[in-house]
Amino acid sequence: MPERNLIKDFYPDFSCDKLKEECGVFGVYRQEGAASLTYLGLHALQHRGQEGAGIASADGKTLFCRKGKGLLTEAISHEDMASLPGIHSIGHVRYATAGGNEAENLQPIVARASFGSLAVAHNGQIVNASELRTALEHQGHLFLGSSDSEIILHLIQKQDGPLVQKIQQACSQLRGAFAFLFLTEKSLYGVRDRNGLRPLCLGKKGDGWVLSSETCALDSVGATFVRDVLPGEIVKISSHGLETFWYTEPGERRTCAMEYIYFARADSTMDGRSIYQMRKETGRLLARADAGKVEADLVAGVPDSSLPAAMGYAEASGLPYELALIKNPYVGRTFIEPTQEQRDLGVRRKLAVNRSVIQGKRLILLDDSVVRGTTSKRIIHLLKDLGAREVHLRIASPEILFPCFYGIDTPTREELIAAQMDMDALCRYLGADSLRFLHVEDLVQAYGSDSLCFACFQGQYPAGTS
Repeated sequence: MPERNLIKDFYPDFSCDKLKEECGVFGVYRQEGAASLTYLGLHALQHRGQEGAGIASADGKTLFCRKGKGLLTEAISHEDMASLPGIHSIGHVRYATAGGNEAENLQPIVARASFGSLAVAHNGQIVNASELRTALEHQGHLFLGSSDSEIILHLIQKQDGPLVQKIQQACSQLRGAFAFLFLTEKSLYGVRDRNGLRPLCLGKKGDGWVLSSETCALDSVGATFVRDVLPGEIVKISSHGLETFWYTEPGERRTCAMEYIYFARADSTMDGRSIYQMRKETGRLLARADAGKVEADLVAGVPDSSLPAAMGYAEASGLPYELALIKNPYVGRTFIEPTQEQRDLGVRRKLAVNRSVIQGKRLILLDDSVVRGTTSKRIIHLLKDLGAREVHLRIASPEILFPCFYGIDTPTREELIAAQMDMDALCRYLGADSLRFLHVEDLVQAYGSDSLCFACFQGQYPAGTS
């Protein structure tokens, strides 16, 4: 594939070369200052979505909601927080995979019905959303936005019985990946898809409860991890305590492998496994595969998610671990970069090279994945321009060869560079002196389980594609 097409057609901004974060959900039940706790929880989940944020709260009689575009600090003001009373709350940080970034698609989405108010926050993607939406429209339903998250509210309204039965019947019609939080004036519900593709965990804080996409957010509010919500499970938290229901027989457990590789924060645990330790182990496995095959002076990682893998590689290889790349945490989001020169400077804006470390040295450079290839190419060229003698690229995941339909922004195979080039051509295109990926079997060994979704590596989709 010609370099010109890759850069011009797919990469107007270097930041689009990384897998886009999914979304994050967080909820609390029976806690004073519930909205403030939800704000703290969402802050810990900000890495999962930066396009919008919202919080809904309930005081037992009324449900309130505030939301906006941008980072959490931009989306929710002090005035917004003051208008969110109550002891129950849910929140959402958004990256738009299905539906655009219109204000109507910001979450939580609140519906007012005869049975009361209901707010929903969703992480994931419904693969049969188009089919369901069309059927609902033919039945007279109108939608405010284009997000597939709104569909669940319409499905719930169509069902008979108590709310938990409505949720059961509605979720049984969904295919795909999802973790839902529902908030009424008096109750909090959490739901996980039948394969457990999207994470959701349960915590305890005092005499109240917390639900979160990741355990790092539980830690941020002083909650104690209890357990993961199980695939196919509905947890209801109300004045009756914690109750468990099922909307389907659990399917084959398939937590998204990219949660471990890239999305989750390193201090989280998922399915009982430490994200940090798993990432370190992938680095160790890459080092063992390289033993005696490559000569280098130091090991470095591309911040942030690749750093544990780089540490593991250094430990296993005996090479020193160094900070060759320093991430600027204060880079703002740039929506307009009108010239090619400014686009080319994008990497330098976000990553600084530690020249004293790399000059004249042979580097083993760890990264978590290669999606479209442009960022890796620019980083390698930058390192060499500033004095690195060799750069050997090691990827702590297999080649991404297939699109994801479950909430990760890789919509077409043509956008995935590893699906368009063989290994030698890809190495030359990136400008690396050598290139190695992990194998799926390595991931199974690192994680101690094969109960992961490898769809983006192998093209086998546990929840279907439509």
